[in-house]
Amino acid sequence: MKQFNVGIIGATGMVGQRFATLLENHPWFKVKVLAASPRSKGKTYEEAVGSRWAMDVPIPESMKNLIVYDATADIKEITSQVDFVFCAVDMKKDEIKALEEAYAKAECPVISNNSANRGVDDVPMIVPEINADHAVVIETQRKRLGTKRGFIAVKSNCSIQSYVPALTPLRKFGITNVLACTYQAISGAGKTFETWPEMVDNIIPYIGGEEEKSEKEPLKVWGKVVDGKIVNESDISITTQCIRVPVSNGHTAAVFVSFKNKPSIEEIKKLWAEYKAEPQELGLPLAPKQFLNYFEEDNRPQIKLDRDLERGMAISIGRLREDSQYDYKFVCLSHNTLRGAAGGGVLMAELLAAKGYLD
Repeated sequence: MKQFNVGIIGATGMVGQRFATLLENHPWFKVKVLAASPRSKGKTYEEAVGSRWAMDVPIPESMKNLIVYDATADIKEITSQVDFVFCAVDMKKDEIKALEEAYAKAECPVISNNSANRGVDDVPMIVPEINADHAVVIETQRKRLGTKRGFIAVKSNCSIQSYVPALTPLRKFGITNVLACTYQAISGAGKTFETWPEMVDNIIPYIGGEEEKSEKEPLKVWGKVVDGKIVNESDISITTQCIRVPVSNGHTAAVFVSFKNKPSIEEIKKLWAEYKAEPQELGLPLAPKQFLNYFEEDNRPQIKLDRDLERGMAISIGRLREDSQYDYKFVCLSHNTLRGAAGGGVLMAELLAAKGYLD
């Protein structure tokens, strides 16, 4: 694989920091540019982040002294130095949409962690093990934007990556109804216990916009491409409730599901154990060898024991059993800033690079 020079837009935030740590020694991608808000412009990355560094490893040595650019004002300078960018900015939705399109129109592909473009029908929202085929809509998007190289590809909301992967291989049995209650870590809000002490010994039963995303985004991920655009899945009904819990990293989901053709417990476990997709077949650098992992123990998965499974890129599942109102219920876990955010973005970039979209 060729080497790519990349930028991180929104590098000082929590997801931007996670991108930095994941890309430090990446075999394909070299971080060339870091960008953030105007107040960080001209500072070294170490100065710009300061005491807000929230990762459990130090700032990468190769990035400490990189001078931070203004993500909005310096697009021309940034895009002249990189092959593509990862985007994880904290701005208003319309501002993000305009910013990402500006990079794409400057012929710089954008791998986005943001939600602003997720609803656009020619913007692929890719979970690499689930809907790699959606990348084909990039050609339609390029025509709309008037670009040759530039495009936007987005990753989904972090909450759905705890339970949608487990449901995906079960769609062959005709999923009809899904209820998912998610219990979401504070890092999903860009916080630590030091910066959000109110969350210690506390639960907040509301996360703004999260339930709408959690109910709609799976339908796009499970959708199909028709005439160069993504048409959402329409035969599955999803309802969710999303709760913020006092956990540093890791989103847990309690899932209830019904089918047109109810499978056996043995059939479900076998599908989970055998599930592989393009990232595994291509041997992508960040791809987990075993994507879906079922635990037989009644007390698993657990945040502390299982969130870092396969470098935080695997999904953990447990407690599969029959339910009195739905066919089955089970519990899922994913690492929200790795699989659910920056790691999912890096894996998507690896997939698109392997398919030639970043050339």
